Amino acid sequence: MRDYRKILAWQKADDLTVSVYEATKTFPKAEAYCLTSQIRRAAYSIPANIAEGASRNSQKDYLHFLYISRGSAAEVGYFIHLSRRLGYIKQEDHESLSAQAAEASRILTGMIQSVEKETGVLACAAAKITSAFILFLGSACLRSSVYSLRSPV
Repeated sequence: MRDYRKILAWQKADDLTVSVYEATKTFPKAEAYCLTSQIRRAAYSIPANIAEGASRNSQKDYLHFLYISRGSAAEVGYFIHLSRRLGYIKQEDHESLSAQAAEASRILTGMIQSVEKETGVLACAAAKITSAFILFLGSACLRSSVYSLRSPV
């Protein structure tokens, strides 16, 4: 088992999460269950999935969670962009958060490439397929729960 606290990608993602929480404190109250919640969940998903992957015994499982982390990092990048476009964060905060997100993503991508080399082609393919399937199921569940929350026309 790896100590996730010693993993640089986890450290950078943890710092990014704290920064996201700080930046979203001033978001409009109307966004509490929307953008604020989404960006925060995506942010803490990055270090949480690195930590969960680090606890796994197989490289394939580890990669699976690293791929999920990378997807969450992309989400955070977009939500930071959207927050700026909506005027929820100032330009300097946008630049700082974007730089943090980009650095965390670069380090995570480098880590993934390193683990992929150690793991081999077949295990990498299996981890990618598993991750894509899980993300598909998650988005399908999210869509169905959103549709069930809508009131009848």
